[in-house]
Amino acid sequence: MSSPLIALQELAASLHNCQRCPLATLGRRQVVFGVGNPQASVMFVGEAPGYHEDQKGEPFVGAAGQLLNELLQSAGLSRADIYIANVIKCRPPNNRDPEPQEVDTCKPFLLKQIALIRPKIVCSLGNWATQTLLERKVGITRVRGQVFYLKDFVLFPLLHPAAALHQAAMLPPLREDFQKLKAFLDRHSTPAKPETAASSGAAHTVQIERPAAAAQQMDLFGS
Repeated sequence: MSSPLIALQELAASLHNCQRCPLATLGRRQVVFGVGNPQASVMFVGEAPGYHEDQKGEPFVGAAGQLLNELLQSAGLSRADIYIANVIKCRPPNNRDPEPQEVDTCKPFLLKQIALIRPKIVCSLGNWATQTLLERKVGITRVRGQVFYLKDFVLFPLLHPAAALHQAAMLPPLREDFQKLKAFLDRHSTPAKPETAASSGAAHTVQIERPAAAAQQMDLFGS
């Protein structure tokens, strides 16, 4: 069995010149697969690459990425601790919203990334990532900062850093979201053993026990 890193590299290579949806011919420069610790306990998922991400081939390297780095630090995390990817692997023209076909085409690859990395917690940034992983049409302002116990991981929705850059009033609640994330991680984290930290790059491990009420949690959305 190949390691998560090798399996991720193989998956990335298979998508290198992906032609599965129209974005391949709509001006994308390159596929933006994802970067980070392949053994991360915490994974972040955004919407789609922007201009700078399309140029460099990595998610969250523009202004939103700089803000994300600051927010990660406030939550006791760093890029070395996490893995980060997007729902959509190619930049939509003019940063428009993804089309349903594009989401349907890319979603299996995001789920494969999650299955290979096996994070304990996935932090969805904004509406698109949250709705894709919850498989529900629900607004991020309704569910931000809450904990959802899904089958294979805990989902923790957060406001998107790019939204806070465009609407200054969203910055305080975004910072609040990351403080809630820090509190959740503090409750469920233990310091990693030195040999584990050295091999994985993570300073702590996350162990999450599902509460008995988790099965009823999705009732939040109604019938």
